[in-house]
Amino acid sequence: MILADAVLALLLVGLSAYVVLGGADFGGGIWDLFAGRGAAGERRRALAERSIGPVWEANHVWLIFVLVLLWTGFPAAFGAIMSTLAVPLFLAALGIVLRGSAFAFRHEVAAGRPRLALGAVFATASVLTPFFLGAAIGGIASGRVPAGNAAGDSLTSWANPTSLLIGLLGVAAGAYLAAVYLAADASRAGEADLVESFRRRALASGVAAGALALGGLLVVRRDSPALWEDLSGAGLPLVALSAVAGCATLGLVARRRFRLARAAAALAVAAIVWGWAVAQYPDVLPGALTISEASAGRPTLVAVLVAAALGAPVLAASLGLLFRLVLSGHLDEPLGQAEHPGRAETRAERAPRAAPVSGTASRRGEDASRRPRLFPAGLASFLLGAALMVFVDHPAALAAGVLLVLAFVPIGLWAIATPARLAGDPQDDLPVPRARPHG
Repeated sequence: MILADAVLALLLVGLSAYVVLGGADFGGGIWDLFAGRGAAGERRRALAERSIGPVWEANHVWLIFVLVLLWTGFPAAFGAIMSTLAVPLFLAALGIVLRGSAFAFRHEVAAGRPRLALGAVFATASVLTPFFLGAAIGGIASGRVPAGNAAGDSLTSWANPTSLLIGLLGVAAGAYLAAVYLAADASRAGEADLVESFRRRALASGVAAGALALGGLLVVRRDSPALWEDLSGAGLPLVALSAVAGCATLGLVARRRFRLARAAAALAVAAIVWGWAVAQYPDVLPGALTISEASAGRPTLVAVLVAAALGAPVLAASLGLLFRLVLSGHLDEPLGQAEHPGRAETRAERAPRAAPVSGTASRRGEDASRRPRLFPAGLASFLLGAALMVFVDHPAALAAGVLLVLAFVPIGLWAIATPARLAGDPQDDLPVPRARPHG
């Protein structure tokens, strides 16, 4: 039992880190969606992109860490969770892949419809991914995941009031964390206009997240009485700590004490994770599996702890160095539009371009101009496939849904990428020749 508790504690450390760091990562994408138009909106997007850039891949280390510990340390719980909650977890994984791909491609694609389409994918996935992850957690917390392979309902296990509430809380918490972090980054960089912009967003999203959490207590009390009793019992001190830290964050943001606000915001979110864990202890799956029933054998638990002890110094040192460089500003790039190869050009810049264009380049341009029209078809394919997988309980519908979802990938790539760029044609990256002004 002690060994299993130690592995579970490590798992919660990893989950807390992913919620705090990965949640803010998703939140950056949410604010990309609501950045607004014009030069001010582009500056907000540029700040979010600059802040996410160095760490967005590193944050997924914690998700992998959690999955590996759950798989090796608690295989019975892992099997039950992954089979019963296959739909939201698949959609969350797909969102992670699409989000990462869109973020990487958008930085390289020239301005226009392809860049807008990639931005839409990035922002939409930043909202849907934490929602589906939160919905899956809600299914576990509300006791809707029984022991056994696919023993629970594939729809109601996550499409229920508690799951939907926690999914929305995941989105709100990510936006709240990101706004606080981005205000701190803007303050460090001396960008006064961005400081005020994200300061207002941090206050608004913090109030919204707090109101959603308070209102959600009524939902939990009615939909999941057992979870309500646990949270109002053993988990109450940590829930109260989260509320106090959240209020402290708002006060610190209002006073522009962003460095302390960053720590308080992280504490507010992490305390909820630990409050949930303490509330349902000693259950891994409430009402279905306890820690002792779900845990692997002693040799496996010992091996997991030894591996974690050996790997922890390397992980801590590497991530510590990364975040030290990020928080000290050593990896910052200027926010000027010149640093963004995909920026839209002004009319004055477009006017003096040389007119002669080769026939091959002309055909390539015409072909590329048509491809963005394929993106709505790809998105429709994805949405239809997801609907078939979620709402139609039939093997044929599941197979068709998987094919339609997978079809989104080649259609999307064909819509946003030119053959020359995919093939690495150096001519595709050459600057467009400009005519010399007369006189």
